[in-house]
Amino acid sequence: MVATTAPFALRSFEYWLFQYKRTWRGSVISTILFPVLFLASMGLGLGTLVDSSTSGGVEGHSYLVFLAPGLLAATAMQTAVGESTYPVMGAIKWIKTYHAMLATPLGVLDVLVGHLLYIGARVLFGSAIFLAVMTAFGAADGPLALLTLPAALLTGLAFATPVVAYSAVLDNDFGFAILMRFVVVPLFLFGGVFYPVTQLPLVFEQLAYLTPLWHGVALSRELALGGATIGSVLLHVAYLTAWIVVGFAFAVRNYQRRLAV
Repeated sequence: MVATTAPFALRSFEYWLFQYKRTWRGSVISTILFPVLFLASMGLGLGTLVDSSTSGGVEGHSYLVFLAPGLLAATAMQTAVGESTYPVMGAIKWIKTYHAMLATPLGVLDVLVGHLLYIGARVLFGSAIFLAVMTAFGAADGPLALLTLPAALLTGLAFATPVVAYSAVLDNDFGFAILMRFVVVPLFLFGGVFYPVTQLPLVFEQLAYLTPLWHGVALSRELALGGATIGSVLLHVAYLTAWIVVGFAFAVRNYQRRLAV
């Protein structure tokens, strides 16, 4: 339990951890099965065909090794979006968890920061399991691979902050279908997870460079494969941080408008 002298945001964080304590078993199963099945089917199954082609893999690596870091970043995105949509709407509109918190000394900012801390913890937890599976498949080698965890956290928060801001202004869940269909799924397919974006038409390639997922994928891949440079790492980190900061600013504004009394 968090001590009574802890900042109020940590008390909000404690609530979400307590809730997860009741449901973690179900999420662990899906968190483990997703990387195992995806790496087995795409990395080993399809990867066998890619590796046996004239290209001999992708960018000098086997397809499994190329794919795994991209899937790690994509998993961070999906986890963050999942925890930033229905849980936020439920806390505002249905279960009114946020309203119960605001009936205590917690303020709107405490409620928001505590929830974002929990989302970050969920992203780290899922990413750590994914990295362990990657290592078991032989797709992560070297100490720099451990840095894919903070890279995944940055990627997840780059989506979490703008998505919670978006969720806070919705009156029904129709907007989540739009978000998944026109943002999350296209990014998953065209954000560089499965192939280099240089293979896309020029317009879509340039658009991919503007997305936080591509920067998360590129950062994770460079760290996992040992091709990272200080300049490229700083560029990706700065871009993802900018998304976090701007998203957080919008989230603060939307939460205050929706919850402040």
